[in-house]
Amino acid sequence: MAEKSILITGCSSGIGYDAAHGLKARGWRVFASCRQEQDCDRLRDEGLESFRLDYTDHASMQAALDETLRRTGGTLDALFNNGAYALPGACEDLPTNALRAIFETNFFGVHELTRLVLTVMRGQGFGRIINNSSVLGFSSIRWRGAYVASKFALEGLTDTLRLEMSDTPIKIVLIEPGPITSDIRKNSIPHFERWIDWKNSPRRAQYETSLLKRLYTKKADPDPFELPASAVTKKLIHSLEARRPRPRYYVTTPTYAMGIGKRLLSTRLQDMILRRS
Repeated sequence: MAEKSILITGCSSGIGYDAAHGLKARGWRVFASCRQEQDCDRLRDEGLESFRLDYTDHASMQAALDETLRRTGGTLDALFNNGAYALPGACEDLPTNALRAIFETNFFGVHELTRLVLTVMRGQGFGRIINNSSVLGFSSIRWRGAYVASKFALEGLTDTLRLEMSDTPIKIVLIEPGPITSDIRKNSIPHFERWIDWKNSPRRAQYETSLLKRLYTKKADPDPFELPASAVTKKLIHSLEARRPRPRYYVTTPTYAMGIGKRLLSTRLQDMILRRS
């Protein structure tokens, strides 16, 4: 294939990191962005083209896109909106400002960057935008209300955008991973400690017996359903290179199981299953 270009967000580790290296090895020209400049330095040392992009900073998004276009001569084949973070905690303990903060990154920033890129893609007459959602973008679990809300919003926006762009050559795609090996749990700890006053929560005992152990205890064994980040990269490649990409791509067994459950089970039965998980 002729070299194509892609801008990827959230490349410091996990899904974005694997996607950047995997697509570069496949012949794509990859612009691997990170929120922190030191992570960009590391990726540049590894042979990637990398610069800073923070979803909460409009100037950084515009600068990253401008630099991408400068290097490609003004075109961009694809955008992979991957950057996001998690904020565990019960909904009743979640300050509204914490919810605003996570939406700035997981939703509003994605929307803003997408709008910037759409202007480029409309002008050139082609392009693909892939948004990385989650099984938690269509199915809830306890203690994940902030992340679930942001991913539900992202799915709704993406589905609407796909319908609206159906009369253009620009393809809009969702990827919905389940448990993937990454640092998302570790990276969520500072957000949890900043926002969640669990010691004064009516659910303190539940925090102590469940969430805190899961959050702070290093797993002895991997989740039996957990897959490496390369499983997402495989679906990303198909979404980028297929002539007619699917509207959404499931990754991991739990995502397939929850997708089937959503279609076949009553809400009460789904709740019964999820309460036990």
